[in-house]
Amino acid sequence: MFDVTNDRDGGRTPRWNPLARAARCGEALHAWRTRRHGHAPPAHDTGGAPPSPEPAAVESALWRMRTTVRDEPGALAALCTALAERRVDILSLQTHPLGAHTVDEFLLRVPAGTDLVAAVTAGGGTDTWAERADAHDLVDGPTRMLGLAARTATDAAELPLVLRQLLGRCTIRSQPAAAAGAGAAAVPPEGVLEDTVIRLRDPEGGVLTVERPYLPFTPTEFARARALVELDARLGPRMPRGRDVLTLSEGGHVSVRRADTADLDAARAMHERCSAETLRRRYHGPVGDASRYLNHLLSPRFGRTLAAQTASGEIVALGHLLWDGDETEVALIVEDAWQRRGIGAELLSRLVGMAVEADCAHVYAVTQASNTGMVAAMRGLGLPLDYQVEEGTLVITARLTPTPAARTPETGGRVARH
Repeated sequence: MFDVTNDRDGGRTPRWNPLARAARCGEALHAWRTRRHGHAPPAHDTGGAPPSPEPAAVESALWRMRTTVRDEPGALAALCTALAERRVDILSLQTHPLGAHTVDEFLLRVPAGTDLVAAVTAGGGTDTWAERADAHDLVDGPTRMLGLAARTATDAAELPLVLRQLLGRCTIRSQPAAAAGAGAAAVPPEGVLEDTVIRLRDPEGGVLTVERPYLPFTPTEFARARALVELDARLGPRMPRGRDVLTLSEGGHVSVRRADTADLDAARAMHERCSAETLRRRYHGPVGDASRYLNHLLSPRFGRTLAAQTASGEIVALGHLLWDGDETEVALIVEDAWQRRGIGAELLSRLVGMAVEADCAHVYAVTQASNTGMVAAMRGLGLPLDYQVEEGTLVITARLTPTPAARTPETGGRVARH
């Protein structure tokens, strides 16, 4: 990945001209089609000469690129021509009007060794940013937005994730209404766009803040993010209701399901049945404060929670996957009478699977060095681990792979899905 910043042209800011815009896009499309299909002469004008051999295939890579050009006829065509001269293949193009300028966003297939920034600069692009892409980026824009909207509609916990997928590498923070105070009222219903920061009213109260310091947001990105938040607000609280039955290695079974703030009373009751030592290992502070964190931990806005529940309806374990800015934390608590029966390891394995699906690169757990149960559960994942110890506090970071290690009968139980 690399960043190149050039100063934009100064001068008076003209109004956006739709006709000039149409002409500009037409020129770009013509240049693109010319490059992709060519204009070979008819066969009878070639003297029957055999066609020229195709150029040898060269190694290439996918790149996502964003650059700024003047909003005037021929500007986009000049940029496309500069890319074509270096055999850069334009796979998709989106434009974001910005008054006197336009931000153009490309998905490109670039031959190895190509100086992409030099090509863009030669074509008139400024404020250029680029990063490597993969095959997932080949989905066209409308299809991608529909997919993100469907994920948002299915599960309230998806909103921070779909915003991150929509806007790229960014930090998303949700500030509850009680903490936001007057700040929530300062954000108008339509939200605020401030260069590299987006602020929107959280449907649950408070403020959603999205920051991307390395690349300013465009009005188009702001409008898309606001539409997803509005969809979340209209649909209200929701969560997948499926559950699995986990048969424990020592006999008996519990069900594993998603949990949210509707389970607050049952989670508090579990806390009351836990020993002071169990609560201290989990929350690293005064035992009496443990239940104060539950409303935050169970909120789908801050992550996902799994609960292990008995047939009588008692919650005996909770596992949390928490969105901590651009980091992801995992945390577990298992009621004393249900410990060492594979429940914590099973919850942790499922939480890590959720993190992989959410494209998280790492997860970390904060515990005490003496908490051998949590250490064993993290080691049981079969993932590369990093350990950091400071004054008795242990932070274990797991580097995720596309397919986490499967649970074995010795470390977990058998699952029946319902």
